[in-house]
Amino acid sequence: MIGEGDAVPAISLVLSDGSTLDLAALSGPVVLYFYPKDDTSGCTREAQDFTELAPDFAKAGARVVGVSRDPMKKHDKFIGKYDLKVPLASDEDGHLSEAFGTWIEKSMYGRKYMGMERATFLIGSDGRVAKAWRKVKVPGHAAEVLRAVKG
Repeated sequence: MIGEGDAVPAISLVLSDGSTLDLAALSGPVVLYFYPKDDTSGCTREAQDFTELAPDFAKAGARVVGVSRDPMKKHDKFIGKYDLKVPLASDEDGHLSEAFGTWIEKSMYGRKYMGMERATFLIGSDGRVAKAWRKVKVPGHAAEVLRAVKG
């Protein structure tokens, strides 16, 4: 499990905006936020909050990317439905979520299953995790991450 101060894995992600994010060659800080599922209430609110603050993140020199295991087609629908301004990455094979330790055992109504932990990582241009938020609660989270980016 990756924590603060750790180097991030050398993984390249194809993003919903057509660009590629190479975690081994960052040119500035990156906010990677992991979320469980497109078009659910908490995940929608989180994506909308990051979208609302996207200009402020850009002004601070940081790129924001959302990650879930949903396929890119589902991401495209999600982005279109809510006019999201933050690119999304599909981690269908689970390599990224496994590396960051966000694919965890969950429990609902006594049933155990594997799912995505809502977590956010601020990665510095040195390729190391500057700050990690685990078990994220959505209200106010995007603003808290922006404060951390601004230092």
